[in-house]
Amino acid sequence: MLAALSLPALAQDPAIEQLTERLEVDGQQMPVEHIEETPLAGFYAVRLETGERFYTDADGGYFLVGDLYENAEGGLVNLSEQARNAERAARVAAIPDEERVIFRGTDEPKARVTVFTDTTCPYCRRLHEEVPRLNEMGIEVDYLAFPRGGMSSPGARELQQVWCADNPSEAMSTAKREEALEGNASCDNPVEEQYHLGMQLGVQGTPAIVLPDGRLVPGYVPAERLATMLGLNDE
Repeated sequence: MLAALSLPALAQDPAIEQLTERLEVDGQQMPVEHIEETPLAGFYAVRLETGERFYTDADGGYFLVGDLYENAEGGLVNLSEQARNAERAARVAAIPDEERVIFRGTDEPKARVTVFTDTTCPYCRRLHEEVPRLNEMGIEVDYLAFPRGGMSSPGARELQQVWCADNPSEAMSTAKREEALEGNASCDNPVEEQYHLGMQLGVQGTPAIVLPDGRLVPGYVPAERLATMLGLNDE
């Protein structure tokens, strides 16, 4: 598995530090966010500040775009996807509760899923209808904003209204019932930041469900199936 390295750790590895300085295209320095070793000798995994990823040799002379697999005893293992999942889980976990719209049951949750949502999305509304059932099964549902039409779309304004409301969870349910929201959209809110985060984490549409281990599940998933994916139906 590709072990994620922090920026301070990168500075302690001369080979990676030198590679960071060498990564140029047409004379322009590449905006490297981090570089890490791979199990493939002589190749490094690179992530740019834009979220793009690729592999390169130690000199930065050759680039390879795609996923790296290990031919393990039990079959092929997608090491690139494992690394993406680990990063996704860490970045989502770092979002404070006050920047989420949270739906949880009365009991301590057994699992938490994070959902990038858009109030104008029909399948997001369908998933929201499952939230009470999910809460009954011990699954907390945390919403993050992802206006699929971009920040200039009506959905972005509606999401901002949700986050600006005195009771965001109530406002979220109101919007997903296709009822008009009152209140402004001009408060200090995380909608744009979450939208860009979603794009960096591979979200392409809504709903996009992030499981606790960082796996990204695109689209609507019925409550029972989601519980199975979380291992709760086996209890």
